[in-house]
Amino acid sequence: MKYKAPGKCPVCGEKLSITKLNCPKCSTVIAGDFQPCEFCRLPEEELEFIKVFITCRGNIKDVEKELGISYPTVRGKLDSVIRNLSLEASAKETLKQDDKANARNEILDQLYKGELTSKEATEKLKNL
Repeated sequence: MKYKAPGKCPVCGEKLSITKLNCPKCSTVIAGDFQPCEFCRLPEEELEFIKVFITCRGNIKDVEKELGISYPTVRGKLDSVIRNLSLEASAKETLKQDDKANARNEILDQLYKGELTSKEATEKLKNL
């Protein structure tokens, strides 16, 4: 039986490094400092969540249905995965870009509906 390698030190909580690899067939041993898989350090529950998220192609509504959980719970689990993979900075930048794109689309919708003049829409778009 093979066990999942721990990702964090049980004493101090620091990320563990892989220093030895072994071939079970020929007994070859390779020693060094190897980079472990980022996803291998995630708790089993988060790995299962990622599998469902990918299977649902990132559609949060489908993830909600598949797991029987609410939108805020899906977002919370996704935020936890992002934190554990140390992707917070890039995720925040993506959210900023998404917010900007949403605001742009809203302005264009208002222009299309006649709620804004072209001059007002242009000014709002410049200020994004």
